[in-house]
Amino acid sequence: MGSERVLIAGAGPVGLIGALYLARRGVPVTLIEGLPAPAEDLRASTFHPPTLDMLEDLGLLAWMLPRGLKSPVFQHRDRPTGAVFSFDLGLLAGEVRNPYRLQCEQWKLMRHVAELLAGMPGVELAFNERVVHVEQSAAGVRVATETPLAIRRHEGRWLIACDGANSIIRKWLGIEFEGMTFPEKFYCVTTPHPFEQSFVDLANVNYVADPDQWFVLLRVPELWRVLIPVAETMADAEIVGDAHTQACLQRIAARDGDYPVRHRTIYRVHQRVAKRYRDGSVFLAGDSAHINNPLGGMGMNGGLHDVLNLADKLLAVLGGADPAVLDRYERQRRTVCYKYVQAQTIRNREDLAQKSGSARERRIEEMRNLLADPAATREFLIRNSMIASLREAAAIE
Repeated sequence: MGSERVLIAGAGPVGLIGALYLARRGVPVTLIEGLPAPAEDLRASTFHPPTLDMLEDLGLLAWMLPRGLKSPVFQHRDRPTGAVFSFDLGLLAGEVRNPYRLQCEQWKLMRHVAELLAGMPGVELAFNERVVHVEQSAAGVRVATETPLAIRRHEGRWLIACDGANSIIRKWLGIEFEGMTFPEKFYCVTTPHPFEQSFVDLANVNYVADPDQWFVLLRVPELWRVLIPVAETMADAEIVGDAHTQACLQRIAARDGDYPVRHRTIYRVHQRVAKRYRDGSVFLAGDSAHINNPLGGMGMNGGLHDVLNLADKLLAVLGGADPAVLDRYERQRRTVCYKYVQAQTIRNREDLAQKSGSARERRIEEMRNLLADPAATREFLIRNSMIASLREAAAIE
């Protein structure tokens, strides 16, 4: 079956980067995607410092920089008091080569990587093919896909499932997706309104605590993305409707006339982790393995860390290493997912949504004390930017 070929299901950023990493090292790859081309939606847009180092190693960062915004500073703001706490990732100089976040829409990178893969030897791009069956044997994996006209079959030594939160492969394997769903939705609105003119010294990345309605402001080239919590009971049509959309934006910053709106998306908010990341020759990576709320931009970054960790182990086995090294993938990535990504994103949400005056005052005092201590600030940034999770994962045998 498939000799050294690696099958990858899902042409999101995780699947595409995994395919490019392996193909650049001479491994034949088949990338399977149900859509006719990589999706061009406005999902993740924040790339953390260690992820940027990885993308630089792949020769992608130089292409991304002119298409994104360097963002060395992110802010936590308290709306009722006006307190602003600015965290400078420049303190990470020496820890990483690129001590800043890059705000760049993921679809730009996805489209570029797909174009690179299309011209590489040993790469098969199977777009417009939906995985409908997975079968394993001692020799590897066989995947059946449905195209508009036929059923196709692909064979490989391994399969990496990067097919998202609703992963059909995870479901085929019967792997539980443990966790919870928050009793709210996140509404993301994209607008060209210049919020930098509405707030003093606004950073490109801002988390704004407010007991009435917290929100997040993220800048990408030419646009601002606004993330707002909405009650689960509110109908989707009402959420995206003009009346609600304009009311939310006007509350953030009043302006004359309606806000121009470029895009509207509703997210159900989950915190879930697959019970297993491996089943024989099949591995889960990215959203198929774990999902979390988007506060902190850790979902896509964690998925990229997953697939590059796994790809290195697959290469080691192809080079003659003991296949038992593959078991370390689950131990490393699942452990740090719980300890860092899940814990940090839940904490981020709790901080923003805090309604108690005394609790908010304590949090403000914690922020002041943190910024007053450069060593403590540096340690906070090491955790927050996912450097700590990568280091701990590497140390797990």
